[in-house]
Amino acid sequence: MPEAGSGTSRNRSVNRRPEEEVIERRGPGRAQATDLLARFRKTAERAAPEPAPADGAGARGVMEVAADIVARAARFLPGNTPDAETDLFDAGLSSVDAVELVAVMARELDVRVSLDDVFADARPRRLAQRWAAAAGLPTAVPDARPDAPSPSTPTTSSSNGSPSIAPVVVRASDGGADEDLEMILADLALADRLPFSHQADRVPPRRILLTGATGYLGSHLLLDLLRQRDAHVVCLVRAADDAAAERRLADALASFDQPWSSEVRRRVTVLAADLRQPRLGLSPEGWESLAQEIDAIVNVAAAVDFLRGYPSLRQTNVLGPLVLAELAMTGRPKPLHHISSVAVFNEVGIEKMGEDDPVAHIDRLVAGYDKSKWAAEAVLRRAREHGLTVTFLRPGAIGGHTRTGVYNPRDLSTGLIGAFSRYRTVPAFKFMNLAPVDWISKVVAAVVFDPQAWGQNYNVTGRAETLPELVKDMKLAGMNVRVANWRDWRDDLLQRHAAEPVPELDFLVRILRSPTAMKLFEALMFGPEAGSERTETFVTRHRLPMAERYGGQAQLKAFERMAKDGVARLPSREDPPYLSFRERTKGHVGPIGEDRDTRCRMALTLSIASMYQVVRHRKIDVRGEVTCERLHPEPLTVEAGEIWVRPDEGVPLRHGSDHPLLRYRLVLVDRDGGRWWLEGWKTARASRDFWKQTRTIEVTIGREGEPAGLSGVVKVPGKSYVPDQIDGIRVDPRLSSQEQRLAKLAWLSWFFVQVGMGLAEPSLRVAAELLDLRRDAIDRDKDKLQRKIRKLMIKREQTR
Repeated sequence: MPEAGSGTSRNRSVNRRPEEEVIERRGPGRAQATDLLARFRKTAERAAPEPAPADGAGARGVMEVAADIVARAARFLPGNTPDAETDLFDAGLSSVDAVELVAVMARELDVRVSLDDVFADARPRRLAQRWAAAAGLPTAVPDARPDAPSPSTPTTSSSNGSPSIAPVVVRASDGGADEDLEMILADLALADRLPFSHQADRVPPRRILLTGATGYLGSHLLLDLLRQRDAHVVCLVRAADDAAAERRLADALASFDQPWSSEVRRRVTVLAADLRQPRLGLSPEGWESLAQEIDAIVNVAAAVDFLRGYPSLRQTNVLGPLVLAELAMTGRPKPLHHISSVAVFNEVGIEKMGEDDPVAHIDRLVAGYDKSKWAAEAVLRRAREHGLTVTFLRPGAIGGHTRTGVYNPRDLSTGLIGAFSRYRTVPAFKFMNLAPVDWISKVVAAVVFDPQAWGQNYNVTGRAETLPELVKDMKLAGMNVRVANWRDWRDDLLQRHAAEPVPELDFLVRILRSPTAMKLFEALMFGPEAGSERTETFVTRHRLPMAERYGGQAQLKAFERMAKDGVARLPSREDPPYLSFRERTKGHVGPIGEDRDTRCRMALTLSIASMYQVVRHRKIDVRGEVTCERLHPEPLTVEAGEIWVRPDEGVPLRHGSDHPLLRYRLVLVDRDGGRWWLEGWKTARASRDFWKQTRTIEVTIGREGEPAGLSGVVKVPGKSYVPDQIDGIRVDPRLSSQEQRLAKLAWLSWFFVQVGMGLAEPSLRVAAELLDLRRDAIDRDKDKLQRKIRKLMIKREQTR
């Protein structure tokens, strides 16, 4: 079968694992990278089909088409003109721009490539070659960079005489998968240029270089590094100059609810540099100065995109860490703490994901991102062999902050949680390795400051979410979800999104539409739980918060924020009620100030969509009918209605002695279309008749847009209260019997605690007033004392 997005067939009968292991281990008799590449090319030539004959002698050449693509792409890259070998995403092209570029190329150039082709390798030359291959035209091109370094040739030397790492231009076969492998092998060979070094001194760092501080995890880690110790942090930020870099960092921190205060600025130096460039794009003097002044490196920076191919990601994700390894070995040896990912295990069928378990086979990884993280670890393992102290810290999915609710809108887990809540379907998965950003950040910062923890592998994945736990959480939150085969779930989601697009989920939909994502999701859905024994031991030793499942209460703040932003959807009145019961009342109303001579009855159904609704907002939904002949001969329908439980925390009404228990607000419609409003209050007083107070509602009624015209009192009959509101509670029948009992218990416990507090408040307030223990008693005594002092001072002045 053709490899997704490669435009070519891949010969899966060729086993490349032995060559990969030889290169990785660098054991006795190791093969040179160039020899292996030559062998692979011969194998590919034997397996490749004969090319189709080219037609059209006047057809445009590959480089001519590439130049046309560059010109069209420049429209989306103001102030930045790429060349045929520049990855357009590295030049600033966004995912949305990529969609438009594909359309422009087809419309203006008659060059038709898929969006997957652009994401796989966004270099204009490769796009032109893919188009030519599909059209049956020659794909060979002259060497556009004759002076480019080969993998075995060092470029320049640093001050200590060691070779400097520089990007490699790999001219490989046209096959996407084969070219990925060739690039990876060439990148691994670059690590051989690193000098040999001794281990870093085991001393907590005082000055730390941090990359990726403008990103989601990096911004939180920056603040945790500052909180845990009195260290100074140098933030490497891509920008035109240091001032622009500082502005970019400040804006990023603000977007993630992180402070950019004077104290933070005092302990942070922002350096304009580019991780993708040799020596970070710094001058030789700047490079040497940086190497001498820092004593630890924390690399969080990464291009995270599940659609882009390895060629598009390698500059940041592989060559960037390699440059940092060179920096760590320049001058005094420094530890390098690299934020990797459990994506290095994303091989379908892998059985174990322990911290020291073998990572995936590179030829069985399908996503460019997974390959780039694998390759980054591979080159840094080489650096370990050269003596560098390297720590791997592997998060899984990174969830929202448990206190602020800040989340990463581009994290895969964000899209999945949003889709689960919106469409109420969940794919059948085994584990979801997901942890909140604040927990991951605290653990990483603690590792950075603990020299005894350096040089190890840590899976900072928290406790994995399981399918039964997720379904239970969503049910208790009022969101009954249907579990489906993940391919059926994917098809259903794509169909629903096409019918009713949700812009906030566009990035997830683009991933799911990619053929490559089919295998990526298969690895995610059916992979094992990440083992994290070393991380758990470390957390215990440092008395950090233990890893807890990121669900339920831990996820609440982020879920609220996601719902506010339109990513997720909270339960609402339109959903089947999670729990409901009846409330029947009867009494009399009349014109305000006159006799209450008209009977009034209410037959209401009170319901909640979830416990979140009452715990967080203290609101109950109301439906039903109101019968009152002064309004209309026939019953009026409750079009919309809500009840607030202990509104304003039970603060007394009108500064009186009545403490509100419940507030009713109903919108009524009569049979003739007339609209009315009804407001009601259940209140508590300092009285022993608690039973009566919980059943009595004082109501006022008026026409829409007019003041109240009627008032009165209605009561819940004592004989119907328990049968309707306790025994008569109805719970969503889709819940299991155990879950239904739990739902009833949760509701009754919460509601009666709130009512009990409301009934007790008036008596407690009276007692406080008698004993003068009100909140303002101390303040009033202070005022009285100050008045006495002022009088004494005045008398003293008059005596003089």
